[in-house]
Amino acid sequence: MLVVSCTLATVSAAQAQSPTSPSSRAITIAEAVEEALQHNLALMAERSNLSIADASMVAARLRPNPVVSLSGDHLDWLGTGFNEINNGGPEEFAARVDVPFERGRKREARIDVASFLASAAQAQFADAVRALRGDVTQAAVDVIAAKATRDLVAENLRTFEELARVNQARANAGAIAPFESTRAQVAMLQFRSTMVRADLDLATAQSRLRTLLGRPPGAPLELATGLGGGTSAPPPELAELQRVAATTRPDLRALELSQARSLADLRLQEALGKVDYTFGAEYRRQQGIAGKSNSLGFFFSAPLPVANRNQGEIARAGAEGQQAARQIAARRAQIEADVESAYHEFIETRGMVLGMERDLLQPATTVRDIAAYTYRSGGSALLELLDAERAFTDTMQSYVEAQASLRRAIARLNTAVATEVVQ
Repeated sequence: MLVVSCTLATVSAAQAQSPTSPSSRAITIAEAVEEALQHNLALMAERSNLSIADASMVAARLRPNPVVSLSGDHLDWLGTGFNEINNGGPEEFAARVDVPFERGRKREARIDVASFLASAAQAQFADAVRALRGDVTQAAVDVIAAKATRDLVAENLRTFEELARVNQARANAGAIAPFESTRAQVAMLQFRSTMVRADLDLATAQSRLRTLLGRPPGAPLELATGLGGGTSAPPPELAELQRVAATTRPDLRALELSQARSLADLRLQEALGKVDYTFGAEYRRQQGIAGKSNSLGFFFSAPLPVANRNQGEIARAGAEGQQAARQIAARRAQIEADVESAYHEFIETRGMVLGMERDLLQPATTVRDIAAYTYRSGGSALLELLDAERAFTDTMQSYVEAQASLRRAIARLNTAVATEVVQ
């Protein structure tokens, strides 16, 4: 008979200090989540966006570079010869520096945009962490449920193997008819095929969890957490959960930051529509037959905003702001729906688990034990024992699936709220 643990397993301090590698010992769901946060390849790629955002901030803080120009004019490199007759030259050498001056607080606007981009990248990374926590928890529950199902099938298989062995001996001794022994053998073979499917389901669930944890294929993977939990504490209120989700969901925060970035970008594009000035200074030296001279020159230049005043980019930034506002409204509605759906799923599965524990498990166990005792005493046929065993197996399998559904519902609710509201 399968015994399903109703409490979360904890790791002792001695285990935490053990030199055994994490991949070769049983881990809890919390440890699996932490391992995924360190080694998941998709999350590592998402983390690179933070470095990209930091680089954007560095670029936004930069100021325009001055321009240095060096020139040499009227050089007698072709051998003409500058003299009083041809009146050529004189040779001129010049050094010029042009310094652009940005107007409209463009640098400050760029820094604002980059700052919001960095904050949005952090919120998006936090949302990726939230999603990964949920995925790892769901995958871990799948592994635990598959292992519980496999253990249940293995226990029943051992029971039927023992029954088939005993009935074979009884048939050989003439105590029962041969077809009774054959029927027990058939039931045992059916459970063997079920065992193969259970092994395959467990291997599939472990493979998916390994991928999320960043472990190589075939690496040892054992979970120490049971399926129990989530039925002891009273459920929270739906309205409170929706209010908490509206303040904690990082995807909503990322959209709000994107809206703020679009407003900053609008200010930047309006600033870019203002022309910049360029001031320059030049030193020029002339050296010819009539003498030598040194001179200074000063320059001012500015583009004339006749056609291009950055109208297109200003319109784009304004449209993006309106789009962000609609996205925020849609995401708020989606969050409320997600929390409501996960909440109702949690309430229903919690009630189902409590009902099974209260009304179904003990009667199913009693019926199976009585049927086994009656059959061994010769008071019933094998068919009645098989029916009782199958009913017990179906009941326990339903209980395992209900517990797994409850743990999945808890994971979905915690993911929807973006905080651990139910353990």
